[in-house]
Amino acid sequence: MDDSEQAVQAQASQPKVFVRESTGLVKNVGFFDSIAMNMSNMSVGALLGVIGIAGFFPMLLAGQNTGGVNLVVLSVLAFVLSVPQIVVYTVMSRRFPRTGGDYVWVSRVFGGPFGSVLSFMGYTMETTAYLALIVLTTVFSIGAVGLFFTFDPNLLGIAVPSQVPGAIPALQFIVGALIFGGLIGINILKPKAGFKLVTALTIFGFFALVLAMGVLLMGGTSGVQNFINHSYMSINGTNTYNVISSQFPNSFDWGATIFLLPLMAAFVYPWLNASPAVAGEIKGRTALKWNVPISSLLVFIFLTSSMAVMYFVAGPAFTNNAYTNPTMVFNNSFNFWTLAMGVSTGVTGNSIVASIIGLGWILSNLSVLAYGVIVISRYLLAQSFDRFLPSRISQVSSRFGSPITAHLVDLVITLGLVFFAAYAYNTGGIGGADALFGAILASMVYFIFVGLAAAIHGMKREKGGTKWILMLAGVLNVFVFGFLSYQFITYPVVWALHPLTYYFIGASIVAGALIYISSWWYNKRRGIDISLAYKELPPE
Repeated sequence: MDDSEQAVQAQASQPKVFVRESTGLVKNVGFFDSIAMNMSNMSVGALLGVIGIAGFFPMLLAGQNTGGVNLVVLSVLAFVLSVPQIVVYTVMSRRFPRTGGDYVWVSRVFGGPFGSVLSFMGYTMETTAYLALIVLTTVFSIGAVGLFFTFDPNLLGIAVPSQVPGAIPALQFIVGALIFGGLIGINILKPKAGFKLVTALTIFGFFALVLAMGVLLMGGTSGVQNFINHSYMSINGTNTYNVISSQFPNSFDWGATIFLLPLMAAFVYPWLNASPAVAGEIKGRTALKWNVPISSLLVFIFLTSSMAVMYFVAGPAFTNNAYTNPTMVFNNSFNFWTLAMGVSTGVTGNSIVASIIGLGWILSNLSVLAYGVIVISRYLLAQSFDRFLPSRISQVSSRFGSPITAHLVDLVITLGLVFFAAYAYNTGGIGGADALFGAILASMVYFIFVGLAAAIHGMKREKGGTKWILMLAGVLNVFVFGFLSYQFITYPVVWALHPLTYYFIGASIVAGALIYISSWWYNKRRGIDISLAYKELPPE
């Protein structure tokens, strides 16, 4: 054996910085799939179902002026504030088209010890908490739609949180576990079908949203009044349209409207990282270039229009007051979807359209879970690929082409949180599972560093106009998410920032740091310096 052969053999025997030479994933994501991924990420259907329970009602309990809120203005303002985020993710996902999206560029800019822990805390762990709540929200929507057509006590048991009389937490967990487990199974056995499922669910959800708006416009104010005055929502005549409309005065207030910005931030406009997280699987440059701005604009149009239609038909006074009425919100699941379902029966004279709208509400929630199953597994895979997490998590099945272990890790963690959420949604004290909602604060802080990383990258690596645009967008992101973080922290009761929330976030940071230290020590003994992975882009 000559010297050159020995050198080649020695080089081949050296441990690799990355787990392997490619991710093993297949380019299954088309143009429409990439847009649907982001649209499902922005959770419009879920938000329209929980504006009362997650926004107006806590705001009322905090003594704020709920009558001064204008949801249309709120949506426009939130979209404008998200423009820097749109720029950051559009440019950076083109510069770093890799599995894991923002994790890759944040960890490359800030280095492994800080960047990895930051991403682990701000997206990986926070999103498992968010998905657990969306699982529960999906179960609530199934129960609420079922209650619309029948008063089966079992449906009431899955339609309301555990602190409301009549709730059946065990049944909520079982239904939620079956739904989430089924989605995991689809993505393990047929990953391409997982992407197509997100697209199909998203299309149907937004079709149902347009149908709901059409029904409300056809029914008009009289349709809303007839439904409220003569439906199951009227309790002994005390919750009639006129009574609810006059409960609190209605006059636009900028302060009250801005107060609800965290609600928009929790569900909709900042969440543009779904398609960037699967950028390594996207087919074609067009999809990579345009999926973020197109999906953002479409969501803005759909969400703002739905709120404008509701105000136009039902009136701002009735809408805002209904969202603060505990009987309407908790006992009768009042929201955009249920109002459209009720009006549709008067407009069409049958329940077919109402059924389609109700199904759209359920599937809108399901689309959030469908995208989440995919994206979380890609973050786990990317972090494992860099050897931050155990390398076994990055294994991709040669038979199915899916990261089986990553999916199973997601399944175990999320279902554990779903169990907690089902049995202890709101228990007072240090906080129940609604404290998981407050964990969104971790993502708001993370997005500060996403913007900062983009600004640093622009300053060091870009030239010309792109350099200054990216630097400006990154810096603006720091201010936007700094302000949103401040809003979350200033009103902890409203945004479910219980002590348990801080424990969860703190534990995520500590766990991430310990994982990195352990991985560094373990791999160093094998002759691998994991810090080198953060000095270059991972392979596709």
